[in-house]
Amino acid sequence: MKTLPFQREVSKNRVTVECTTGPVSVYSNCAYCRHCQGVKVGTRLSPSPQIKALNDVRHLGVADETLMNAALMFNALVRDGSAIDCDDDKNEGFQKLY
Repeated sequence: MKTLPFQREVSKNRVTVECTTGPVSVYSNCAYCRHCQGVKVGTRLSPSPQIKALNDVRHLGVADETLMNAALMFNALVRDGSAIDCDDDKNEGFQKLY
């Protein structure tokens, strides 16, 4: 498991991390990557809301708006957080979550 610190560009409202393939946007890549395990907020790791929502959709058949709410929660965690926990130990790079 690796910790990828955020690199914030305040003027562009952009947050990136250094991935295997180079710098990637946290909002559009990490949020939907199979390797993203959560966001570090302070000293805590908040698990990725998309993974839980996807499991709920698959097993419980909950509505698609659950995925939208998970994405909004992820964005809030990124706003308050400092890093991504990534389990890409084999350096595969981005892998689609769904």
